[in-house]
Amino acid sequence: MIRFQWNSGSLAFKLCVTAHPFPTQRAPLRSLKFQPLPKSSPSRSLLFSTRASLSSASAPAMVKAIRVHELGGPEVLKWEEVELGEPKEGEIRVKNKAIGVNFIDVYFRKGVYKAAAFPFTPGMEAVGVVTAVGPGLTGRQVGDVVGYAGQPMGSYSEEQILPASAVVTVPSSIDYSVAASVMLKGMTAHMLLRRVFKVEEGHKILVHAAAGGVGSLLCQWGKALGATVIGTVSTEQKAAQASEDGCDHVIISTKEDFVAKVNEITEGKGVDVVYDSIGKDTFQGSLSTLKSRGYMVSFGQSSGTPDPLPLSELAAKSLFLTRPSLMAYTATRDELLQSAGELFTNVALGTLRVRVNHTYPLSEAARAHADLEARKTSGSIVLIPDN
Repeated sequence: MIRFQWNSGSLAFKLCVTAHPFPTQRAPLRSLKFQPLPKSSPSRSLLFSTRASLSSASAPAMVKAIRVHELGGPEVLKWEEVELGEPKEGEIRVKNKAIGVNFIDVYFRKGVYKAAAFPFTPGMEAVGVVTAVGPGLTGRQVGDVVGYAGQPMGSYSEEQILPASAVVTVPSSIDYSVAASVMLKGMTAHMLLRRVFKVEEGHKILVHAAAGGVGSLLCQWGKALGATVIGTVSTEQKAAQASEDGCDHVIISTKEDFVAKVNEITEGKGVDVVYDSIGKDTFQGSLSTLKSRGYMVSFGQSSGTPDPLPLSELAAKSLFLTRPSLMAYTATRDELLQSAGELFTNVALGTLRVRVNHTYPLSEAARAHADLEARKTSGSIVLIPDN
């Protein structure tokens, strides 16, 4: 006799099949009947318990996240419920504790940079706790505190799935919000000062938006490297912060012509490098402040895309022009670990003071974007998940 147990809805059955064996051929079927299982049967309880467990396991996890369905202003940032799967091989699931806000998020929301598909979740920087690891993954475990900056986009979420190769361990001495606010900006500053143009003692550098998230770190780090730092800002309040951050000379660009002022400060010799995140409004002026063989480093365009530049305009002073991207400078695991390691070391030593001047609930990301674009913020902005 062969028995099968079957559960359907509120009924449970036992299927009994009786057969007589023959030595050389398949046994003919002799009888077939269903027998209801009594409510008190242990087998019946096991069936219903298993059914409930399977239903629970198959239900997708839902989390809240910011979604963009169309390009536009801050109002297109929608607070929605999204489905989150389980980590696959080489992946981890992270419950975000703090999420950095960067101007690149604005660029994707507006369409300056193109998202791969719609709808999408913006954000390229976060710190959180590992809640699950993919099959066969080693080197990561549940409970690890990790951070990432760059790809994949999607940090404006309560939880997210990440490649394990994209995250780094966050030192226990560094607060969640500080780490989340400094990873993308800090590794960008490291790229600009140590890789794109290696700043050394005696160099003169011009930093636009010196009180901004990246600008503040450039001023502090540049000063620690022995450079003479010239910074531009838009208000008296931001000028005071830039001075605290190591700017030897602060120019309030809304009141002074920064080109004339830089010429005066350098006695007409110009600066070795310009770090320009503003773009259209400052690009041409920045080029004119450079010394012969100087470096024009354009790494942002908060005021818009600069006008096209004929290459012949670089010839008179043999200038170098570059538009670097952090992702190109952290393309390998070793580059990522080196960049993050040097950043965290300088934060821990106090060389870099991280200003988390503004925090918003994740659900209010639209307000954070509006304030950032209106230049109402200084230092870093962090989103805190609502849950």
